[in-house]
Amino acid sequence: MELPGFGVWMFVCFYASVVGYPNGKVREACTSMVPCHGGSPQLSPEHTITVNGTEFKPGDNIEVHLSGPDFEGFFIQARYAEHLDSPAVGSFVLADRRHSQLLTCGRTKNSAVSHTSKAKKKDIKVYWVAPGDAPKHVQFLATVVKKYRIFWVKVPGPIVSQPDVLSPTPPLYATSEAMSTSHPVSHISKPFSASSCGIMKFCIRNPTNCDPGSASCFFLSFQQEESSVFIEMSGPSEGYLAFAFSHDQWMGGDDAYLCVNEDHRVHVSTACLKERSYPLLDSQNALEDVSWRLADGVLQCSFRRNIRLPAYKGRFNLDTSYYIFLADGEASEGGVIHKHRRQPLVTDGLYNVTGLPQDIGGSRAPRLIKAHGALMFVAWITTVSIGVIVARFFKPVWSHSFLLGKELWFQVHRMLMLTTVMLTSISFVLPFVYRGGWSKQAGFHPYLGCAVMALTIFQPLMAGFRPPRHAPRRQLFNWFHWSTGTTARILAVVTMFLGMDLPALDLPDPWDTYAMIGFVAWHVGTDVLLEIHSYCLVRKAEVIEDDRVQILQSLTSAEAEGRLFKQVVLTIYVCGNIVFLVAFLIAINQV
Repeated sequence: MELPGFGVWMFVCFYASVVGYPNGKVREACTSMVPCHGGSPQLSPEHTITVNGTEFKPGDNIEVHLSGPDFEGFFIQARYAEHLDSPAVGSFVLADRRHSQLLTCGRTKNSAVSHTSKAKKKDIKVYWVAPGDAPKHVQFLATVVKKYRIFWVKVPGPIVSQPDVLSPTPPLYATSEAMSTSHPVSHISKPFSASSCGIMKFCIRNPTNCDPGSASCFFLSFQQEESSVFIEMSGPSEGYLAFAFSHDQWMGGDDAYLCVNEDHRVHVSTACLKERSYPLLDSQNALEDVSWRLADGVLQCSFRRNIRLPAYKGRFNLDTSYYIFLADGEASEGGVIHKHRRQPLVTDGLYNVTGLPQDIGGSRAPRLIKAHGALMFVAWITTVSIGVIVARFFKPVWSHSFLLGKELWFQVHRMLMLTTVMLTSISFVLPFVYRGGWSKQAGFHPYLGCAVMALTIFQPLMAGFRPPRHAPRRQLFNWFHWSTGTTARILAVVTMFLGMDLPALDLPDPWDTYAMIGFVAWHVGTDVLLEIHSYCLVRKAEVIEDDRVQILQSLTSAEAEGRLFKQVVLTIYVCGNIVFLVAFLIAINQV
């Protein structure tokens, strides 16, 4: 049977990088014998291959044993000993069909054996049948999978030869093939240093200028050394750290590098990112001088790669400018990574890591999303809130003051509300520009945002049809105007609550929640204070005489007496709103 076409092989291998091969159908690994699990093979085999004889004739059966500590998967072949890249030689016969099955590699039927399930095994026995056209020397090879990310490739077995044939000279070392897919791994002894950042290294740090030795610093550095680049990455993570080179600020078609914590060992691998999906881990690793360290909740890894890797598909040339992503997340048993819970750190522009050394930061929130949040905070923390207070409590205070032919309170109220409409409209468009359409990953936030936008537009349209002051329908209008505005304000606060914790913005938690609760309490408290003050003024204006309540002053006159108090409260309220606004804007700028 012919091997599947290259496109089918790539698809199956990429699919297998997520689900593995628990049923042992691993024909796609016939040539390389490398499982599509990603990561690097282990170097020192724990399992051995033994045979019951060292000589064979065409048609002979040789008993082959694979044994060692518990393992889940295996793949056994026999190959021409002097050319281990050649196709499989001979065929196999099973001794135990419960734990092993036959596979066909290339044109040779039953030329490989693999597992039937991921149940743990200690020993596998099969029989190899020598073909009529067998080469003079045949060597047995095995790939053994202990866990998903712990495996050995082309574990060397004995060499068997035909009679009266000299042993191959020089001796063959089957491990050289496996070694070519991996490199020695060492341990890092101390935290990375940022002293050469901007001088000899190109560095990305978050927070800006943080110390890589601290438990809250995300650090990524690149240092060119002749035709290669030495890369260091560290950050607070119990699962994985990853970075990627990208042509834009969106995931998809990117060159990624992952350092994954698996059972207190760090596996470093390369991958390709296809849109917003699980990374497609590479079966071959182009990285050298791999080192790692886990200490105090900080994961560190370092490695070297050539500036150009034409033999490796998906690896970008490092002498070109890219956006750089830096992400962290959780990893479960077996080194399977999970989607990062927060937005990756992304550089604000294109950078060439082999160019002029720089020391830069990055942002976890895109600029358009930051602008969206900032404009909404300005609109619904300052302009709306102040406009409502002015309309509710300052009619009698500013009733005799005019601006451009209208009462002062009305002009201030209208100006603030129109500003709110303008800011909300601009802010509403920005996420759609950033996403290029509707976001399906933002929960209820966009739906509530659309409701707020609709009410925001409806309010000034309704105000344009306001009846005269003493018209019969004026009272009905006032209730509609108040209820629509109040509903919009409540929905806006709820929408902001939901938006603050979305990955695209993700303000510091729980600070953002407490700050928003504080603002709501501040506004409600001011509203209640002014209501109590108005009530006290009315009571003060009542004089009880002859068992009759005589109103000596109108409500308007009584309210006018508290002008100074209200102006002081309004000044304090505006200052408080500005403090809340500045705090939110600073938080947005820092993410």
